[in-house]
Amino acid sequence: MTNILCAGIAGVDQVFRVRAVPMPDTKVGASEFITVAGGCAGGAALAIARLGGKACFAGPLGGPAGSDVIGDRLVDGLERDGVECIGCVRVCGARTTVSAILVDDRGDRTIATFRDHRLDEAAVEDPDWLVSAVDAVLVDNCFPGFVAPICRAAMARGIPVVVDADQPADDCEAVFKTATHVIFSADCLRATCRVDDLAVGLTHMGKLTGAFLAVTDGPSPVLWHDRVCATVRKMPVFAINTVDTLGAGDVFDGAFAVALVEGRSVEDALRFAAAAAGLKCSRFGGSSAAPRRTEVEALLAQP
Repeated sequence: MTNILCAGIAGVDQVFRVRAVPMPDTKVGASEFITVAGGCAGGAALAIARLGGKACFAGPLGGPAGSDVIGDRLVDGLERDGVECIGCVRVCGARTTVSAILVDDRGDRTIATFRDHRLDEAAVEDPDWLVSAVDAVLVDNCFPGFVAPICRAAMARGIPVVVDADQPADDCEAVFKTATHVIFSADCLRATCRVDDLAVGLTHMGKLTGAFLAVTDGPSPVLWHDRVCATVRKMPVFAINTVDTLGAGDVFDGAFAVALVEGRSVEDALRFAAAAAGLKCSRFGGSSAAPRRTEVEALLAQP
């Protein structure tokens, strides 16, 4: 069983399915509603657990336990779904991240997030211990100060460090240099590199980090930087009927990390991740719609 530590942001997502995002000063009914664990690292951990891996989570939460209802609910939900919360830092006086999300008939999502910036000051007490028994580390860049020592400890151990680059940052941010693999969202890469052309953005980042680089862009092909040939390659994604895109990137990154630990090539890992993310998008429920291993393998087996 793969054992992967996911570190960074997690929160509670309150997800409503609506026909269309309402106009200002109006009311709209929701056909479905679900409360699930979200956030880049939290969603990736759930995806890893669904795929049969052992997932652990570390991240800043409000607290302490018993004083922050959202944080307590988040930990209970993660552990109920098979994620071990081994590195949660409960920040006195702060509140855990929470989001209200509307998913429309096209599967697009509109998100309002409350993030308490007192969480930015949280620090890991013993990063070496956190990574001592895992096969890989997956972090997001939402709390760079929190994840940086974890990345350094994992690099020192020689295990894969996958960065989910979801939040626009400086292109020289340290987390990009203390990683073996960086998967950008399209919006993050464009904002970080200040270019519209994703291939140009990957090439630019390739000059600043020795990590493997790729970028996801919804239904468009995944682009990845081939250092051997000094070019940017394309990998088509799976054609699916999109119902809900919420959490697709988190599922992609979690599945990619699982495939890497299992010894697949980066191309095969990207294809495995694309299959998992596509299946997630085919049903409502945010991270709760992450697929099982058998579903992913069945999709990959189709001609």
